[in-house]
Amino acid sequence: MKRLSLVIVLLLSFNAFSQAKDPKDPKDPRREKLIGNILKNALETYHYRGIKINDEVSQKAFREYLKKIDGSKQFLTKADIKELEAYQFLMDDEMVSGDYVLIEKASAVLKKRIALAENLRKELFKKQFDFNGNEVLELDPEKRDWVTDESKLKTNWEIVFKQATLNKYLSLIDEQTEKPVAKGAKASTKPVKKMKAEKKLTDAEMRTKAHESVSKRFATIFQRLGSQDRDDQLDNFYNSVTVVFDPHTNYLPSKKKEDFDIDITGKLEGIGAVLQEDGSFIKVVQIVPGGPAWRGKELEAEDVILSVAQGNKEGVDLTDMKVDDAVRYIRGKKGTEVRLTIRKVDGSRKIISIIRDEIEVAASFAKSSVLQNKDTDVKVGYIQLPKFYRDFENPKINCTDDVRKEIERLKKAKVDAIVLDLRNNGGGALEDARLMSGLFIDKGPIVQVKNHMGQIEVLEDDDTSVSYDGPLIVLQNRFSASASEILAGAMQDYGRAIVVGGDFSHGKGTVQAVLDLNRGPLVSKTMGALKVTIQKFYRVTGASTQYKGITPDLILPDIASYVDSREKDLEYSLPWDQIPAKPFNKWTKFSYNLTDLKAKSAARVKVDARFAKINRNLEYLNKKKKETTVSLNLKKVQEEEAATKKLAEDMKMEEEDKNLLVTNFEDSLKAHENIRPGDMKKWAKDFDQRKEEWVKTLRQDVVLGESVMIANDIVKSLKVKNTASK
Repeated sequence: MKRLSLVIVLLLSFNAFSQAKDPKDPKDPRREKLIGNILKNALETYHYRGIKINDEVSQKAFREYLKKIDGSKQFLTKADIKELEAYQFLMDDEMVSGDYVLIEKASAVLKKRIALAENLRKELFKKQFDFNGNEVLELDPEKRDWVTDESKLKTNWEIVFKQATLNKYLSLIDEQTEKPVAKGAKASTKPVKKMKAEKKLTDAEMRTKAHESVSKRFATIFQRLGSQDRDDQLDNFYNSVTVVFDPHTNYLPSKKKEDFDIDITGKLEGIGAVLQEDGSFIKVVQIVPGGPAWRGKELEAEDVILSVAQGNKEGVDLTDMKVDDAVRYIRGKKGTEVRLTIRKVDGSRKIISIIRDEIEVAASFAKSSVLQNKDTDVKVGYIQLPKFYRDFENPKINCTDDVRKEIERLKKAKVDAIVLDLRNNGGGALEDARLMSGLFIDKGPIVQVKNHMGQIEVLEDDDTSVSYDGPLIVLQNRFSASASEILAGAMQDYGRAIVVGGDFSHGKGTVQAVLDLNRGPLVSKTMGALKVTIQKFYRVTGASTQYKGITPDLILPDIASYVDSREKDLEYSLPWDQIPAKPFNKWTKFSYNLTDLKAKSAARVKVDARFAKINRNLEYLNKKKKETTVSLNLKKVQEEEAATKKLAEDMKMEEEDKNLLVTNFEDSLKAHENIRPGDMKKWAKDFDQRKEEWVKTLRQDVVLGESVMIANDIVKSLKVKNTASK
């Protein structure tokens, strides 16, 4: 994504603050008033929506503020909410005045409620819980309401404590029966030092340990919530306002700005996952290509991380933890082990062990193979592109040049068609969406960009050369976003390619800029930054890629389609709209018979056992998503978990298509590797393992297998057409 550096023009005079210093006092009214005014003016000036922060925005922001301070609806009562509602129309005024009364009132109420919960914890954990009753707990805050009084608040906490203890007890049973195998490290990583064998616990010891562990965990949670610093409080306030503008606009306090700077440099060592707060929990949003989690293949988008442990040490509960604090537990030195206790979409728990590592940049580079079914002579080139990468300091490293090289490799292998795989590709450099599109057409507009002032810029391919002019398929899914959608949309609009995949792509058609609030002589060095949405993408037809995404020409069952993390699933996401189309010349060398291709593909999918399994998986996962209550009865929970584990085992997609030949990939896999002479022997062994994994992964990919069949249909159809025309 194009990153813009903007100089903030302050619309108000701040001469009164020119002598402000970096205060050690966590609460500095001058600094807070300055930040509030800068944010208000920056949002109103630069954000794409062009809205004013007024009473209407304040009321919406107030609802978001309640979610941030009590997203689980476990602390506040209806009386507390009513008290705080007196300030729901005043958040805009407080940003200007610097007098954050709402923060003070909310902090006082929360402090009282946290103390109540802590006292209740001390009382209830004096004896062990009985797991033979019929209580249930509703996990979805959207289906709960704040309770009417303290009595019901206490009842709720007893159920929460009990369910957490039951979960811990069951996790201990899992740990006793099966140990997680550390995954995600490169083959060359040194083995982790073996831990001392743990003593097997009796059932009574496990119950006692669960009881003590959960009590200690909640004590820590309450202590953490009760000791939020001033920046945390302001973070909640300001980002309740920014989210009303759109989900991708947010204020970065000083410490978050530091984390952001680390992330964009690519120097972060950890597991390679993008996380976000989801009510009281930390949810996985995206797996970063080339990271340990990506290589391990166990952690998935939509997984909820319940706790984090360093090796076999006691885990840290992430409930009600800020995502930036959670990241600090998950992040760590290269080569160390982290164990995540996660909850899957189907409700099952799992302990995943991952060896921390640097993001393996080479793993996210473009790679290719030649794919061919045994019973046909059609060769299909396959290019996998996990993200649109570009090193702006070293422009020679970019995905467009790499894809061009892969195309040349495939052309030498005399492929008849190419499949460009953009599944799970969340985007990247806008420049490469433009340039890469140009590899497949002679010239013309690729994407239109409209800014917050209504000005439209057209990004064009002005290079008349075409790297590949044969049949082209673009693969996408719900995690294909931004630059991926630009390329797929352009290829679809030009009639250049068939877009294949799940029902639609992610739908992120916006551009963000980072405004550094620390600039200028009148401000301190602790102001933070504002990430703000300033532009929106439109296809050459004038249709936005925002919200709706790209609808494929040919829709296939997609296991990712149960995930509710698309742009349209996010509250306050920018709407879909249209602007005038740009004139462009459609592809004329050949055309695709979509009606025929759809009919043939549908016939194959209907009888394919692997697609049938995907559909059963989707039906099951969509059903489980709606089942948000959990039982507190031990026997019932164990029966449900046993059934879930059995079903999950049956649903595994591990079958390989042995009829799919995978060749011509060695040079592609080697392309970005730097091998020191002394490491050659070990590298060769590791490389053999990667080749085996590459072939196995492609053969297990049922959507890719069907894409190869679609390519076969296209090639045969064009051969027949060419023969007939002669």
